[in-house]
Amino acid sequence: MTSYTSISIVTTLLLSFIVLTAGAQKKQAGEDMMVSIAEIEVYPEHLKQYKEILKEEASASIAKEPGVIAIFPMFEQQDSARIRIVEIYAGKQAYQAHLKTPHFLVYKTSTQKMVKQLRLVDMEALDKQSMLQIFRKMK
Repeated sequence: MTSYTSISIVTTLLLSFIVLTAGAQKKQAGEDMMVSIAEIEVYPEHLKQYKEILKEEASASIAKEPGVIAIFPMFEQQDSARIRIVEIYAGKQAYQAHLKTPHFLVYKTSTQKMVKQLRLVDMEALDKQSMLQIFRKMK
């Protein structure tokens, strides 16, 4: 199994788990959740600084934005310059509000030249019931 395939499987499982555990928040929000994965490649010479800025942004988003259900940054084990961020918002309005926050704007403007490649992928869970069973076994 290739490294990319392993990362994709882990990311899919993690995303499914987060979607399942966030179900109550979705009902409260009254709108469909927005789920995506950001696939980012960072220039190696900027990696340390990029990760510090990203950690601050993710932490602030969770702490300050009720519409942000999850922002979970991670990096590939074999290539730490390849970042993946699982993002779950209460809905499109929460996502649009997130894009206008001071902490996101600082992140975006200060890391823009550090990013070699960015791809945003909209996601949906395939089988919520099976994913829930998988994570129950991990307890």
